[in-house]
Amino acid sequence: MKKSTITCDMEGVILTMNDGAEQIFGYKKEELIGKKRVSIFSPGEIVLQNVAGWLDEAVKNGEYVGKTYFINKNKQKINAKIRITPTFSNGKDNPQTGYCGVTEVINEDVNVPISFATKMIKGLAITRMPFTSASLLPVFAVGAYFAGIGDNLFNITNFILCILGVLIAHLAINVFNDYFDVKDGTDEANAEYFQQVSGGSRAIELGLITLNGTLKLAIWLTLIATLIGVFLVLRVDSSLITPIIYTTLAGLFLGYFYTAPPLRLVAKRGLGELSIFLAFGPLLTIGTGLAIFAGNFADFVENEHFSNCLLLGIPMGLLTTNILLINEFPDMKSDKTTGKNHLVVTFGKKNSRWLYLIFLLLAFLSSYYLYTKFSDVLILVPTLICLGYGLYLFSTIMKKYESRELINANWGTIGLQAIYSIVLCIILLF
Repeated sequence: MKKSTITCDMEGVILTMNDGAEQIFGYKKEELIGKKRVSIFSPGEIVLQNVAGWLDEAVKNGEYVGKTYFINKNKQKINAKIRITPTFSNGKDNPQTGYCGVTEVINEDVNVPISFATKMIKGLAITRMPFTSASLLPVFAVGAYFAGIGDNLFNITNFILCILGVLIAHLAINVFNDYFDVKDGTDEANAEYFQQVSGGSRAIELGLITLNGTLKLAIWLTLIATLIGVFLVLRVDSSLITPIIYTTLAGLFLGYFYTAPPLRLVAKRGLGELSIFLAFGPLLTIGTGLAIFAGNFADFVENEHFSNCLLLGIPMGLLTTNILLINEFPDMKSDKTTGKNHLVVTFGKKNSRWLYLIFLLLAFLSSYYLYTKFSDVLILVPTLICLGYGLYLFSTIMKKYESRELINANWGTIGLQAIYSIVLCIILLF
């Protein structure tokens, strides 16, 4: 049998493949070139555990040679010897542009042991747990606010339950969003996303979980979060129960129908971004305040805890919205083809740069208002971080919005929301 020779770019998107690749893997060139990543051939756990190391060795030593197994189009196992080398389209003196993989089928039965750590990472990848900082940090900020005031204004047990409930609810929404993005063809059409940043978890594409398995997991996570919520509600003052339920249901509604039909808010030209702002901003901070407050609803409103929780949520919600916005840039082309008409599809990448700046300035101004309301000069620290680092990221977006180098600003925007929230938590606490 002929050898398979496949080249890909730095993100793994297939650029070329020879006739031997068609024979070995069972795919036609037109099915894969420019449309799929080389990960389509490997079991997901092998990709998570081994591929990054193989690529690093190929770059350091000029090649990686080893044995693994692949899965062809008919889901049959292919035992193989592989050789991976870095590629330089513009010459070796210029930056690397991709990789070349040569596969040779062998008769040996190859097994790749999967470590416990990889199985744990698999769970993190399926649920996109690292991104739950967007929901947990606002919860911590509200806890820090009450702890900083003192006078035993919040219930620690309820605070812990709130953290668990929000965490699991966020995971459920992540999994639901992945399910609907695969089902409506959005992920299938997207070959330009930035790995780990945009384009969803890709857990189904990698074979880490099936489509039906994704739906079942999302339902189970929702049930667990609901049970925690019910237990939490039974522990608060009766006057707080109704506003907690309304706030929680509003947040879950927006999170679920962000991608779920029939509403599919992400396709409604701005309603998706508004939903994320509300769900990860004011609704989350108000809901957390209601859930952990050691008092009744009248006291919560009269002592300005309601308005203060609302104000805490605005800058964090806006910074989270900018995470969503900048992650829409690499997904724009495929999202447009599947009717995912978010703001970047609506206005285009070039004009959407200014939307990023608008959201950033609104976050800065709302944080500055927070400083004037709380009369705490230290709140100027995260406020100035928001403005300074945010403008630096905006300058990168202005130049790199059409380039894959934009990924630095994607990660930076995630970091900005986290840094701002953590510094704010520390200041509120002390």
